[in-house]
Amino acid sequence: MMYMWTEKTKNGKYKHVERYTDPVTGKEKKVSITTEKNTAQARKTAQRALLVKIDNLLDARTISNITLSELREKWLNDKRRTWKESSYGSEKRNSRKVVEMLGENCIANNLTARYVREHITSLDEDLSLANGRISVFKRMITWGFKNDYISDKSYLDKLEKVATSTETEEDIEEKYLESDEVAKLIKGMKKEPWITLTRFLVLTGLRIGEAFSLTAADIDLKNRHIHVISNYDYINKLTDTPKTPSSKRRVYIQDELLVFARELKKEALANKLIYGSDLIFQRKGKPLVYESYHYQLSTVSQKTLGRKITPHTLRHTHTSLLAEQGVDIETISRRLGHEDSQITRKIYLHVTKKCGKEMRCRCKA
Repeated sequence: MMYMWTEKTKNGKYKHVERYTDPVTGKEKKVSITTEKNTAQARKTAQRALLVKIDNLLDARTISNITLSELREKWLNDKRRTWKESSYGSEKRNSRKVVEMLGENCIANNLTARYVREHITSLDEDLSLANGRISVFKRMITWGFKNDYISDKSYLDKLEKVATSTETEEDIEEKYLESDEVAKLIKGMKKEPWITLTRFLVLTGLRIGEAFSLTAADIDLKNRHIHVISNYDYINKLTDTPKTPSSKRRVYIQDELLVFARELKKEALANKLIYGSDLIFQRKGKPLVYESYHYQLSTVSQKTLGRKITPHTLRHTHTSLLAEQGVDIETISRRLGHEDSQITRKIYLHVTKKCGKEMRCRCKA
């Protein structure tokens, strides 16, 4: 039973004190709160505040009944200190969907592999999305286990990624454009700066965020390198460090890119005098709007190619073009800033295999 008492301090205020037992050490401890007056109302308010204070110290929401929504909030608050803003934003959005699908008031410790699997994969959609949610859920529960909110996480081993259908050659070819398709796409674009941006992404293989953060200073014409040292997070509207350590790199400026890069740098320096920014891709000193480019690319590709593509398709296109020229997979991966990418490897193997077939056909002819 808890008992509060009041002591008058030297400066004329009143300190209200309560004892509690530390469950870890078993020792008795005190907490206090100070008020200006010692009225019945002041004591009542102080007692409520002390109870809250003790509850927080004891973590009154015990390990057995924390809800999934509460666990998510604790996980995000802890991770925000170490995650990049872009990573935090992504995890926040993805985990919100996980909690919605599983039920925000469900008791985290009562979840089972079957329950999670049935609810996360219940929507009729791309299975890769379900696999992404399973990964987010595992990270959240693992953190909860490490921080004593979850008593058992052994069932996570049963949550395997959903098996997707085997990719066909046609599926892989949908991930990139052939040279003639690139020409059709660019011809179908009627507006700048989207034409220039599309050409640049095809010729460099940069991620869209990397391209958006490039400045004139990042283009070294003398040594023929583009220095990729930052990434524009178009969701949170801020420039951050690259996606991964390997993303920070130098991209060689090949002959077909050299004149183009010189023009881009010249224009960026001219814009700096007018707008105060030497961003390579800008509109009056501000980064381009990703959603506008995505819409333009999607619309034009549907009209000219019969299918919608994304900016990332152009990155895969760069892979295929290099593979056609005989560049090895390790060099391509370094140029793209990849530590390991299954998609890049699949495209590389597919293109080289295709080139081999075409060569054999020409030899037989």
